[in-house]
Amino acid sequence: MNGFEKRELDEDAFGEKPGIGSGLRTFDAFPKTKATYTSSSRRGGQWTIVVFLLCAILSINELRTWYRGVENHHFSVEKGVSRDLQLNLDIVVAMPCDALRVNVQDAAGDRILASDMLDKQPTSWAAWSRERNVALSGGGNEYQTLSEENAARLMEQEEDIHVGHALGEARRSYKRKFPAGPKIKRGDRKDSCRIFGSLEGNKVQGDFHITARGHGYFEFGEHLDHNTFNFSHMITELSFGPHYPTLLNPLDKTISTTPSKFYKYQYYMSVVPTIYTRAGIVDPYSPTLPDPSTISRSERKNTLFTNQYAVTSQSHDLPNPQFYIPGIFFKYNIEPILLVVSEERGSLMALLVRLVNVAAGVVVAGGWLYQMSNWLVEVLGRRRRRMEGMLTGKDTDGTDE
Repeated sequence: MNGFEKRELDEDAFGEKPGIGSGLRTFDAFPKTKATYTSSSRRGGQWTIVVFLLCAILSINELRTWYRGVENHHFSVEKGVSRDLQLNLDIVVAMPCDALRVNVQDAAGDRILASDMLDKQPTSWAAWSRERNVALSGGGNEYQTLSEENAARLMEQEEDIHVGHALGEARRSYKRKFPAGPKIKRGDRKDSCRIFGSLEGNKVQGDFHITARGHGYFEFGEHLDHNTFNFSHMITELSFGPHYPTLLNPLDKTISTTPSKFYKYQYYMSVVPTIYTRAGIVDPYSPTLPDPSTISRSERKNTLFTNQYAVTSQSHDLPNPQFYIPGIFFKYNIEPILLVVSEERGSLMALLVRLVNVAAGVVVAGGWLYQMSNWLVEVLGRRRRRMEGMLTGKDTDGTDE
């Protein structure tokens, strides 16, 4: 130290030379440690790599979360005024086509002869029974009864309520027609009727029903023999709105069979208008919603106007066919609410703030853990040296006591 003082050596002389901007160092509030007072270690390098890897993993997770966006469900009273409702149907009934009558009766008093608007194709019940466990429209769903619980089906229905999946399925099934039926093999009897197609009706409460010829509506000389009744049926699709066959609805791919001749199937459906959209295209708080025909093509790719429905069923034998009408009845009610499922994504500034917070938090927490680990290693080392000194009779510095 004396030699240091005699030569008038100043420790600050070994630092940075004063120059442009040196005055700003006066306002530097961050304490610094001179490089001569620090040393690198293998454990410090390993800890630094762990901290960097953790920062990278958390940052990638933040980027993925931002890219996927967040889904919001907004319910409101339907603000638009619409008059038409499209119904899509694909059903097989175990009766000949000429023995069936298909009609729609709505609350407005209009009666639609659906038999003239839908396609009716003679087919074989045995052929469709062979296809019961085979997917017909690109999915892996099996035909099931309403009482069965299929985990795979429930998972697919759950996926269809997400914006990204619903938009992807809608683009995949754009302008796709109803799938072809199974091939009829030699020996199969055409004892059934496939009814499929789309029809336009009033957007009000209605009743879509399939009955036997001469029952339900008076037809002179068209009374069908009761022994030919069989309203067992398979529903491949029943949906409201634009035709998207790859979206799974509650009654899609269901089967109901009965040995009774006089049987009545009743399905009660609550239809909810639904919009799937990306952020910024449809504002659920707007007093008026855009018309699907007026939005641009790029916006149409990221917006889906459709309908969802919930269904309950009630089926039973009829005690007296003279006072009751057997058949298949679909009663639907249009709910006065609108569901907007929007996929929203935060701003780039918010993403940058989260990334900075993640990196800063990991670095600070890593520094604390590193200091605590050093302190713990030092304490354990002292205790071990003290125990060794007690056993060897030497002090911790290596000298005899």
